[in-house]
Amino acid sequence: MKKIHLLLLKSFIRPFIVTLLIVMFVLLMLFLFKYIDDLIGKGFQWYIILELMMYNSATNVAMALPLSVLLSSIMTYGSLGENYELVAIKSAGISLRRAMYPMMIVVLVLSIAAFAFSDYMLPVANLKYYSLLYDARKQKSADLLPENIFSNRFPGYSIRVKRKDPDGQTLRDIMIYSKGKLETNQVVTFAKSGLMYRTKDDLYLVLKLYDGVRYEEDAGDEGYRPRQQLRRFRFKETEQKFSLEDFTIKRTDENEFRNASAMMNLRQLQHYIDSAHKEVDSNVNVNYSLISPYIKYTTVPAKSANIKKPIPADSIKITTVSEKANVFNNALSEVHQIQDVLKNRTDRHKETSKSIRRYVMEYQKKFTLGAACIVLFLIGAPLGAIIRKGGLGLPVVVSVIFFLIYYIIGTIGEKSAKEGDLSPLIGAWIAIAVLFPIGLFLTYKAATDSALFDADIYKRFFKRFTLRKTKSV
Repeated sequence: MKKIHLLLLKSFIRPFIVTLLIVMFVLLMLFLFKYIDDLIGKGFQWYIILELMMYNSATNVAMALPLSVLLSSIMTYGSLGENYELVAIKSAGISLRRAMYPMMIVVLVLSIAAFAFSDYMLPVANLKYYSLLYDARKQKSADLLPENIFSNRFPGYSIRVKRKDPDGQTLRDIMIYSKGKLETNQVVTFAKSGLMYRTKDDLYLVLKLYDGVRYEEDAGDEGYRPRQQLRRFRFKETEQKFSLEDFTIKRTDENEFRNASAMMNLRQLQHYIDSAHKEVDSNVNVNYSLISPYIKYTTVPAKSANIKKPIPADSIKITTVSEKANVFNNALSEVHQIQDVLKNRTDRHKETSKSIRRYVMEYQKKFTLGAACIVLFLIGAPLGAIIRKGGLGLPVVVSVIFFLIYYIIGTIGEKSAKEGDLSPLIGAWIAIAVLFPIGLFLTYKAATDSALFDADIYKRFFKRFTLRKTKSV
């Protein structure tokens, strides 16, 4: 029995590691394709891009791990069935359920590890990833001087370069407008050619200009009719420095992102949920205390002794039409006052309730990751034993179909729960609840050697059905 368990473990661990790496690589490529325009051409150091990719890979574990468990389990038992090793195991008196025990232990360990990862490591990875991605996306482009365009990326300057040589540093036909104290273009510089490079500390961009002329315009002396002065300088070579302070990545304080639900662990989420519920309860009491002064007339007697008792409506004597109109006008005015008081309070209550649902969903997702690994294994292992195909052909197709079902149902449930159409508990677990019976059904079919995917059985069934129909006609 130990040899069989060792065989199953070796058959599962190798494809699991390979499929996990493949899925992580595919998800990483999707990330790069999505944000390639926000990352390329901004002059980032190589370790910034590498750090961003590493944090993104950590955030992708929640999607990659269940898919890897599903695909590797189908590949493992499909390969064993294709090579008739499952037949040999069953002929030795070992049932499929008993042969799945060591794999179930491995998957349970993976589920516990997934829960620990989602509670301790994933919030930190999300915090690092989203804060760094936010800073990277708002970073200015490193293409400081594009061709034939007036660039205003340096404060106080407008620079146009007619043409660049293939080396990217030699510039032709340069025009520089510099703004003075009056916020007008008081200095204009023309140069036939120039050389662009950065200083060693990467703090300044240096432009060496050759064969040019500079025009300077002064406002002149103050007086009744000040005269403007225009000076012209010709030069063979000159140099200008521009600060690159605005083009270096500036890190935002990570504490500004800590209140997001994805950046919290279970203890922090529970603390926020309890605090939000207390805030909602206190707001209800505050709302009632704000409304009660406006309730002057009522047909229902006040039950609480702490509330000012309104005047009973039947005690009001109306004798004339004008008195009746005054009563209705006063009542309408009071209704509008109550609506104005409650409008902002109602919007705040809706936002708080929506935030509570979002945080409850994040709380439940800490547990659903491990549960998804178990459920998808219960689907993948019997499916592999039934279809009896290994490799990356049919197992990939089947695993992608079931994972899409899991992902679509989970996404719909999550969005419905956040909008208030479903309970957050139901929205978080609905995908698990739908797929778990399917896993039990497939496990039963595989244990009873059911030919679930045998096309000949369905052909014979439909052929028999058509023959009965023709005889009845």
